Amino acid sequence: MAPFYAVKPDNALKRAEELCSTGQETVALQTLHEVVLSKRSRSYALNIMEPIMLKYIELCVVLRKGKLVKEGLHQYRNIAQNTSVNSIETIINKLLELSEQKVAEARAKADQIAVEYIDDLEASETPESIMLSTVSGEQTKDRTDRAVVTPWLKFLWEAYRTVLDMLRNNARLETLYHAVTNKAFSFCLTYARKTEFRRLCEILRNHFQNMSKYSHQPHSINLNDPETLQQYLDARFTQLNAAAELELWQEAFKSVEDIHTLLTTSKRPPKPVMMANYYEKLTKIFMVSEDYLFHSAAWNRYSSIERMINKNLTDDQQSRMASIVLLSALAIPIITTTKTRPGYVEQDEHRIQKLNRLSMLMGLYQHPTRTGLLKEALNKNILSRVRPEIRDLYNILEVQFHPLSICRKINPIMTKLSEDPDMARYVRPLHQVILTRLLQQLSQVYTTVKLDFVLKLASFPEPYNYDAATIEKFIMNGCKRGELNIRIDHASQSLMFETDLFAPPKDTVAEGIQLQSSPADLMRTQLSRLGNSLQAVVQMIDPSVKAEAAESKQEALSRAVKGIEKEHKATLQRKATIERRKEIIETELSRREKLAAQEKAAAAARKAEAEKKRMEEEQRRREEERLKRVQEEIQRDQAKRIAEEITAKTGLQLAPEEIENSDVKTLLDLKVTRLQTEQKELSDRLKQIGKRLDHTERAYRKEEIPLLEKDYEKQQKSDKTFYEAARKAELESSKQQHKENMKLKGRLVRMLDDYSEYKKKQQDKVASVVEAQRRAVEEAIEQAKQERIAQWREQREALLRQREAEEEERRQQEEEERERREAEEREAEEKAARLAREKQEREEYNKKQEEQLRKQQQREREIEEKLAAKRNAPTPPPVSRSGSGGGAYVPPALRARQQAAAQASAGSDRAGNDRGEDNWRSGGRPLGSSFGGRDRDRRPGGDREGSWNTAGSPRREGGAGGRGGFRDSRDSRDDREPREDRWRPTNRGGRAPGGSAGGSDDGWRRVGK
Repeated sequence: MAPFYAVKPDNALKRAEELCSTGQETVALQTLHEVVLSKRSRSYALNIMEPIMLKYIELCVVLRKGKLVKEGLHQYRNIAQNTSVNSIETIINKLLELSEQKVAEARAKADQIAVEYIDDLEASETPESIMLSTVSGEQTKDRTDRAVVTPWLKFLWEAYRTVLDMLRNNARLETLYHAVTNKAFSFCLTYARKTEFRRLCEILRNHFQNMSKYSHQPHSINLNDPETLQQYLDARFTQLNAAAELELWQEAFKSVEDIHTLLTTSKRPPKPVMMANYYEKLTKIFMVSEDYLFHSAAWNRYSSIERMINKNLTDDQQSRMASIVLLSALAIPIITTTKTRPGYVEQDEHRIQKLNRLSMLMGLYQHPTRTGLLKEALNKNILSRVRPEIRDLYNILEVQFHPLSICRKINPIMTKLSEDPDMARYVRPLHQVILTRLLQQLSQVYTTVKLDFVLKLASFPEPYNYDAATIEKFIMNGCKRGELNIRIDHASQSLMFETDLFAPPKDTVAEGIQLQSSPADLMRTQLSRLGNSLQAVVQMIDPSVKAEAAESKQEALSRAVKGIEKEHKATLQRKATIERRKEIIETELSRREKLAAQEKAAAAARKAEAEKKRMEEEQRRREEERLKRVQEEIQRDQAKRIAEEITAKTGLQLAPEEIENSDVKTLLDLKVTRLQTEQKELSDRLKQIGKRLDHTERAYRKEEIPLLEKDYEKQQKSDKTFYEAARKAELESSKQQHKENMKLKGRLVRMLDDYSEYKKKQQDKVASVVEAQRRAVEEAIEQAKQERIAQWREQREALLRQREAEEEERRQQEEEERERREAEEREAEEKAARLAREKQEREEYNKKQEEQLRKQQQREREIEEKLAAKRNAPTPPPVSRSGSGGGAYVPPALRARQQAAAQASAGSDRAGNDRGEDNWRSGGRPLGSSFGGRDRDRRPGGDREGSWNTAGSPRREGGAGGRGGFRDSRDSRDDREPREDRWRPTNRGGRAPGGSAGGSDDGWRRVGK
């Protein structure tokens, strides 16, 4: 069992960085590998695992460990695909970026090596280099690239394969999958890797084919999604463009088939730009395969779409495109070169299948033909846009009849076409068409012609000229396919044009211009021509026949007019019936398809379940077999190892059959037995040897004692002799060396004074220079010191000035703030004093008003009491005219007048009393002169009955001397309630209430509360 892993990811990352800093990248990679592949890694957060994975990928790239990269990426995909796809994208981009960077560095290194390898730029190649290049077939740079660049290219390719395999068939990773696919295509284009491009196409094709296999899994690819399908289409178009650029036309054709499969799956129409690219690549593919028929059809489709989507095409571009369309149609061979037997084309299943397949790729409902393509081009009025030489070529080949000058007229056109690289590829197939037209036109004029005459007519410039053998082969092929009916007479070297009277009719466009009817046409149309002639004769002899025909025609027209309405109704009814039947059929087909799909899904599910069970059983059986094989292998290895140990230690050789047939326990027992036997034998032998050696050694030592003494004396003598000789030689050498040194001293003593003088001079010179430098340095230091002091003083003075300015500014601000606060305080005190004074004045005024109000109410009550007493007094009896009895009789008519006059007199008395009372109330002014009457009506919200404030209390009328009264139509109970008046200033120069003799309210307004 593996040991328990207890290292934290952060610690593992730090440990890996420490190991990398010491150059132990392999150990660091192994540390991170254990963290990434551990079961605990799924429980870690992504922000912890992502830095570990980035470092892991970096080490794998540096060490080129592709297998470890694959294991780590699959593990990290399982961890992060459910939570963060962006993290996976970061890891993959890091892998590809580092790999591409390593490839670029390897290429730069290879180029540097190739440059350094050249010792002499002017030297020619040596014989050795020439022989090496001849044998190996490659240059020095190729060998350098294979040694330096190829390993990194292989690693980058493996990285792309690993990433694509990891991202396949997963909807969550779909965008990243297509991005990596485009990068892989760019890799193949950048490094021209054709083999890798084929493998990449095959990988993508397998992924697409296996898509239905994994459709039952969660997050599988759904091609019914338009966005998904569009991404796959874009990838296949990129693949098609890359295949065309690498000139891998088979892969390009397979890519076209893949694109067509996706287009048939799509429910929305493809983009015109994509289809233009599609047909453009088809033109190149069919041109390479020399299938001129479908090449022309592809050009026809491409030109139509290009003109539809690109409205800004210039006249030159339109003319060039139209010329290529018409030229490709003219270049279609009339006589095909496929190897099929005549009369059996319909039975050639391979040919039919190929035509059906290509027509399906082109989106055609029937097979294209040369005749149909030319008619379609003419219907589009393409002749008006083509170049003049292409128009002339069409007229020569398809309109005019001139067998003797056709080649001479066409040769200048062919020369001009050969100068254009896009049109030069049609020159060779056009020569075959020209030769076919020449033979067809000659067959209408001649019966027999010489072969030399035909060769002279069919003379083309090199390399398109024809010899007799080529023309003969061409004629035989045309006769075999039924296009020509020519017999060759080799004896007379002539061509005989034969006519089959019973030949079937041919296409006039393929046959060319008919100068006259052929015998076969005359034989086939003899009866029809005879009938037409007899009918003309009858009409000339009997004019009534013509009249009857005209009358019959008129009657038929009348019947047709009458039956139009009925036929129209029947047509509409039939159309409705057909539509209803179609709906019924479509509903039934839909129901059947749905049932079939359900049955298919159920069958697929059952099959998948059975396959799953079978695979599980197969996996279990394979696992058991593998474990059994592993156990047997381990036992064989142990047995072999034990047998080798037995052989090495005991020398016992065991036969292979004996090792195979023996188990481990038997071999171990044999080994133990053999070791015990050997140990026993060795112990006995050692005992015997020990006894024998003791006696022998004692005898040897007794005999060598006198010999050792003699050798010692001899050694002492030799050592003394050697010492004396060495001492004598050393004394002689020392004496000789002393003599030589004395001689040298005698020679050198003579120049000692000069040396001392020169030495002193040099020391004085150096001392003066050093002293000058020291003084200069001290002066420089002193100057720098003074400059620093001056600079410091300037900075300090500036700092002091700045601080003084700031302090002055601060004092000014504080002074302004203090003055502002004092002004505010004074204003507040004045306002408080003014308010207190106003309050006191209001209180005094309110007291006066309350006293006046009390007195007024007292007077009003007294007046009301007098009036009530007067009204309640008994009415005096009528006074008689005589003054002593009842009055004179008053008629009823005059009584009413007298009562009215009496009431008027009483009313005037009351009015006089009321006016006097009102005058008292208003201070001697008539009512309405202050806030009542006219002035009150001008005030908003005023009324003639009385003015009331918002609280429902009556406004006080101003009067002289501050007096005033109330005008109110309501009852007088409000007058008895306590009141509180509020005075409000109306201008800045307000005066105290009642300050004017005229009762003016200027500056103050009182509001009752």
